[in-house]
Amino acid sequence: MATVSNVNPHSRGPLEEYDERVHSHQLRNDEHQRGLVQNLQDLHDMLAEYHLPKVVHPTIRSLRPRSKSWIGSLLQGKPTRKLATQIPPNLPKGLYMYGDVGSGKTMLMDMFYDTLPPNITSKTRIHFHNFMQDVHHRLHVMKTEHGDDLDAILYVAADIAEKGSVLCFDEFQCTDVADAMILRRLLEALMTHGVVLVTTSNRHPDDLYKNGIQRQSFIPCINLLKTRLRVLNLDSHTDYRKIPRPPSGVYHHPLDKAAISHAEKWFRFLGDPEHDPPHRAVQKVWGRDIEVPKASGQAAWFKFDELIGRATGAADYLELMRSYHAFIVTDVPGMSYRERDLARRFITFIDAVYESRAKLVLTSSVPLYQLFMSPDEVHDALDSGRAKGDVALPTDGEDVDDVMRMMMDDLGLNMQMLKSSSIFSGDEERFAFSRALSRLSEMGSREWVERGLGLEHRGGKGEKEGWERVRSRWREDSL
Repeated sequence: MATVSNVNPHSRGPLEEYDERVHSHQLRNDEHQRGLVQNLQDLHDMLAEYHLPKVVHPTIRSLRPRSKSWIGSLLQGKPTRKLATQIPPNLPKGLYMYGDVGSGKTMLMDMFYDTLPPNITSKTRIHFHNFMQDVHHRLHVMKTEHGDDLDAILYVAADIAEKGSVLCFDEFQCTDVADAMILRRLLEALMTHGVVLVTTSNRHPDDLYKNGIQRQSFIPCINLLKTRLRVLNLDSHTDYRKIPRPPSGVYHHPLDKAAISHAEKWFRFLGDPEHDPPHRAVQKVWGRDIEVPKASGQAAWFKFDELIGRATGAADYLELMRSYHAFIVTDVPGMSYRERDLARRFITFIDAVYESRAKLVLTSSVPLYQLFMSPDEVHDALDSGRAKGDVALPTDGEDVDDVMRMMMDDLGLNMQMLKSSSIFSGDEERFAFSRALSRLSEMGSREWVERGLGLEHRGGKGEKEGWERVRSRWREDSL
């Protein structure tokens, strides 16, 4: 695995490099491509302020299974609770760039890799297939030397992390069951040591290892990629106005530099800044004014505190739905039991967005599956539910994060979890919280997001006009 010292002779970031190539006629100025490069620039800027934690190797003893004998377990001490995540909170969110042949994956990776900031002293770039061959070789050597019962993945990850703080993969894919079974723990261990991952691929994470043996065991790896990396679609899709659709999904966390550009891109795309420049607006509900801090076309932008932190309710949200088709809500916090009133109000807003079939773009401090229950609260609910027999015992390798991600897609599991928690009052409230997670998951899907936008591959302006007639009927029914 080739790790090299980082050299950036011109001290340019990706955007400066892109502008230089356009100026020298190496590239044609393209709005979609420039938007992609902006994502590289966001990560570049975060890396420029990133201080890599020191890599601490686990001891060989700590990687052996716990002794089953009474004396052995006494010598090893008490087992510690596995943390929901050990990934440093200041770790910059990496990138997962996918697209068809000719979408510019190699050019973008070259541009990012060659313009890394000078504080990144070492970097590694490797084809993903070669990387996995190297990993399996290292694991084999470790187990030959120390025995098959050694959990060698953590040790190998520490070795790799020592070589470079930025790890770039070309052509990420998974076709081998041996790779699938270790990949999630390997990538998570690398992130735990502070390694920033950037990768290209031909397919979305959801399409990795399709129809593979024991694919269900690979789902946690897919969820890790979607949660810890910013997934960018490099294929250009434009709407009837020829404005390119933002390459990322509609939800972004954490509240980093990239969160700002995420919200701005979606607001520009869902609004109409050319014909209706961003402005403050006022909507009236029963004689009261609802102030919209920023509006354009049929899109409205609020900070969480401006919308949910105020004394607003269902009637206010319903009126907003009649006036706007899309909502950008930024700076959404995690809401534990201390913020239950805010959470209830936010859920009422989510229900209004869902029932009106509007679009919702969020930037949040935590992943969606942690919006209403912190990892500690989920862990306590798991312990309680398993003690009662209401919640299944963990499968091999499953942790709290896995359970929380599954809650997004499984209303039944969600209800079981919430019933095991003492932080909700009554079945009706539990159901409302559970349903909100499921609805957020559906509203984040590509089908939901693209419906009614007039994207050319979905029918252009005619598709948009048809959807507006559906929305018009909803407004009439809601009066």
